[in-house]
Order: sequence, then structure tokens, then C-alpha cells
Amino acid sequence: MQKKMRVFTTMLIGVSTVLCACNSSDDVSTNTNTQVANSNLEQKIVDETLERDETEIEAEDVSQEQDNTKEVEQELTSHSDKESQEDKKGDYLKKLNEMEEADRQLEPGVTMAELEEQEEERYRKWDEELNKIYGVLKEQLKPEEMDKLREEQREWIIYRDNTAKESSLKYEGGSTETLEYIATQATLTRERCYELVAKYMQ
Repeated sequence: MQKKMRVFTTMLIGVSTVLCACNSSDDVSTNTNTQVANSNLEQKIVDETLERDETEIEAEDVSQEQDNTKEVEQELTSHSDKESQEDKKGDYLKKLNEMEEADRQLEPGVTMAELEEQEEERYRKWDEELNKIYGVLKEQLKPEEMDKLREEQREWIIYRDNTAKESSLKYEGGSTETLEYIATQATLTRERCYELVAKYMQ
């Protein structure tokens, strides 16, 4: 009986040892699996961080490239605007020269009525052109510059009319008094067109 008990006890000890060994093996396996999982997680985090950094760098590169493109476009636009403005000024001076040449080529009227009619037309033409130039300057000039020009223009109109009146009074009572008044207005208006383009047009 005692012999059986020893055998049984020995068997129990053997089974316990095996179980302990199994449990120990399971723990090692679990720890190994946990370490592998942790290692995989860390690698995933590193990969995601690298990917995010690369994306941010690419985004910065794209942003920098867009900024550079905008700067180039602004420079081109500015250069184009400047050329356009220079062309506009040149175009106006050319047009004024052509208008003046047309005045020279005009055959003068024979009667006083015809001469007055021609001068009235000349004055109307130059005054119309002056208004167009003034309109362009409204778009080009800064508000404070335009205010200054507006005041200057008011003073010029007074000067034009006073000068025309003074010039016509040399022929007061004569048949050329009215003609001289209109002709002086036309001439001064033509000169003012040239002055505004040369002085103010950008």
C-alpha cells in the first residue's frame, strides 16, 4: 500500500512538474507574442511618423512652389501693367499729335461764320479729348493725387476762360472778337491735353 502511495505521489509530482513546465512555456510564449506585438506597433508608429513627416515636407514644398509661382506671376503682371501704362501714354501722345496735324491740314474757311464754326469744332474736339484723358487719370491716380488735380483743373478752367476773354478784348466790337475767344479756348485746351498726359499719365 505504501508502495502504491509512493508511486502515486511520484506520478503527482511528475504531472505537477509537467503542468508547471507547460504554464511556464505558455508564459514565455505569451511574453514573446506581446514583445513581437509591441515591436510591430512601435514600427508602425515610426512608419506613420515618417510618412506624416514626408507628407508635411511635400506639402511645404508645394506651398513654397506655389508662393514662388505667385511671386513670378505678380512680377509679370506688374511688368505687364507698367508696359500697358507706358503704351497708353504713348498712344495718347500719338493721338494728340495726329489731332494737331489734322488741325494744320484743315483748309480754313472763307467767311467769318465758317472760321468761327471751324474753331468751335476744334475746341469741341480738344475739350472732348481732355475729358477722356481726365477720366483715365481718375482710374490711375491715387485719391489724394486726384483731389490735387481736380483743384488744379478748376483753376485752369478759370485761367482758360479769362485768357480767352482778355485775348478777345483786343478785338472788342470787331468781327473777330468772338472768333478770337473761341480760338484761344481751343488752343489752350489742346495744350492742356498734352500737359495732363505728360505730367500725370502713368
